[in-house]
Amino acid sequence: MTDSGNLLAAIDLGSNSFHMVVMRVLPDGQAQVVDRLKEMVRLGGGLDEANNLSPEAIDRALDCLARFGQRLRDMPRGSVRAVGTNTLRQAKNAGEFLKKAQQVLGHPIEVIAGREEARLIYLGVAHTDLETAERRLVVDIGGGSTEIIIGQGFTPEFMESMPLGCVSMTRRFLADGLYTRDTLKRAENEARLETRPYEYAFRHHRWQRAVGASGTAKALAAVCQASGWCERGQLTAEGLARIRKALLKAGRIEQLDLPGLSEERRPVFAGGYVVMQAVFDAFEIDTMHISEGALREGLIFDRIGRMRGNNVRSATLERLQRDFRVDRAHAQRVAETAQQLFEQVREDWNLDPEQDGKVLRKAALLHEIGMMLAHSGYHEHGAYILRYADMPGFTQQEQQRLAALVLAHRRKLKKSWMNDQPEEWRDANLRLATLLRLAVTLHRSRSPRGDIPVLDMEAAGNALRLHFPPEWLERHPLTRSDLEREAEYLAPHLRLSFR
Repeated sequence: MTDSGNLLAAIDLGSNSFHMVVMRVLPDGQAQVVDRLKEMVRLGGGLDEANNLSPEAIDRALDCLARFGQRLRDMPRGSVRAVGTNTLRQAKNAGEFLKKAQQVLGHPIEVIAGREEARLIYLGVAHTDLETAERRLVVDIGGGSTEIIIGQGFTPEFMESMPLGCVSMTRRFLADGLYTRDTLKRAENEARLETRPYEYAFRHHRWQRAVGASGTAKALAAVCQASGWCERGQLTAEGLARIRKALLKAGRIEQLDLPGLSEERRPVFAGGYVVMQAVFDAFEIDTMHISEGALREGLIFDRIGRMRGNNVRSATLERLQRDFRVDRAHAQRVAETAQQLFEQVREDWNLDPEQDGKVLRKAALLHEIGMMLAHSGYHEHGAYILRYADMPGFTQQEQQRLAALVLAHRRKLKKSWMNDQPEEWRDANLRLATLLRLAVTLHRSRSPRGDIPVLDMEAAGNALRLHFPPEWLERHPLTRSDLEREAEYLAPHLRLSFR
C-alpha cells in the first residue's frame, strides 16, 4: 500500500462532542493512531421541544465538520466512515442537516441505531483495553444515550442503548446550574428508574471487568485522579461519592472548580456524574477501568475486520433468513437473477456496482422475510421488520433503503415510499425495485431447475425493454400475464415493454 492507501479515518458525530481519528493499518491487522481531533459541539443541546436542531447548533456542527473535512481532503472515497448517534436519531430535520454536513465534510455520513453503536463501541474498547479472558461490562455515557455491553474477547454478547446521557440529564434537571441536595436527588432517582429495566436484563450475564469509555468516564476519572481519590486509569465508587460531595459544596456551576476538570466539560459534568452513579448502583460496580477506545476506534476495527473477511453484515443477513424461516434456496435464485439483470443495465442507468448492486442483492435475499407473519401483504410486513429490526453492521439509512426495496417489490408501487431516502438514491431505488420485481416474477414457479430464459435488456431513462428468446413467452403464458400486470403497476413511474 502507499502511504495514503493504508490510512482509515472515523468520525463520531456525538450529542456532545465530535471526534475524529485517523489510523494507519499495519500489515498484521493492527492499527496505529496518526491523528486525532475533538471538538465540543453540543449538538444535543441544540434540540428544541419539537426535536429540531437549532440553526446555531447546525452552524457549530458545520464549522467543526469543515475543519475535519480539510484534514480528510486527500483521503479517497471509502477510507472515511462518519456516523451520527442519538441526537441525529431523534432530530426531525436530520436529513436536511446531513445533506449540508456531507457537502462540508466531503464524505458520506450515516446514522446508526443504538445497538449498532453499542456493538461498535465494544469493538473499540476490546481492541484497546487490556487483553483478558474476563467477560467485560462496557459502559459508554454519551450526550443523549448510554450504551452498555457485555462481551468476551472481541465478541459482544449482550447490548443495550439507554435513553440517558450527560446532555439530556443536564437539560432535564440541572439546566439552571444549581447543585442542591433536592435537585441531585431528583436527577439520581430518575436515572435509577431509567437503568432499572436494564439492570434486570443484565442480571444473569456475569462479568468480571467493568470498563468505561468516552468523555464522561474519562472526565470523572480525571477529576478523581487529580484529586487523589482514584488510581490512574480507574474510577471507583468511593471517587464518585467524593465527586457528589464536591458538587454539593460548590452549589452552582460557577463555583465548580475541581482539579482535572476542563472548562469545556464543566457544563455537563454534573449530568454525567448522575448517569454514572446510576450505572454504578444498577450493576454494583466498585471499580471501573477507563478505556482509550470507543466508537471511532470501533469503526476502524470493524472496517479492518471486513477487509479481512469478517463480514458482520453477512452474518446478520443469515440470521434474519434463519429467524424468519426464509426459503434460502429460492431467495438465492432470485438474487442471482436480479444481479444478472443489474449487470445488463447498470451502465445505461448509471448504477453503482458497489452501492446499488449490493443493496439489490441483500433486498433479494430478504424479500420474503415478512412471509413468516402472513402471506397477505408480506412485502409490507417485511419492510416493517427491516426498518425496525436490530441489524448489526447496517446503518439506519441502509435499513430504510432495504425496507423501501422490499416494500416496492410487489403489487402497486408508490414513489412516495422512496421519499424518506436521500435524494440522490431515489431514482436508483426505483430502478432497483424494478429489477427486483422482474427477478421475483421470473421465479414465480419457484422451480429449482433454473429454467429462466436468457434475456436481453435495453434501458434508456425511465424506459426498459425486455427481449425474450423466440416463442418463449408463448410457451409461458403465466409469465406473459405477470409481465403485463407489472407494466401496468410501473406505468406511472417507468415504461416497461417486452417481446
